[in-house]
Amino acid sequence: MGKFEVLDHPLIQHKLTIIREKNCGTKVFREMVNEISTLMAYEVSRDMPLKDIEIETHDCQVNAKNVGR
Repeated sequence: MGKFEVLDHPLIQHKLTIIREKNCGTKVFREMVNEISTLMAYEVSRDMPLKDIEIETHDCQVNAKNVGR
């Protein structure tokens, strides 16, 4: 079985509470699930490797970070 991550971020917990409420409507449920998925993506991508690249801006060339593969 693969590795899994427990996400205990306060905003995720708050939004889970909202969707668990008995009187949570479909619209709010969908909005909260969308927001939870965005927060989860942010959390699980925290340790993604970055690589240094050089890019050209409007003014000059600069060193920047890019998600590595």
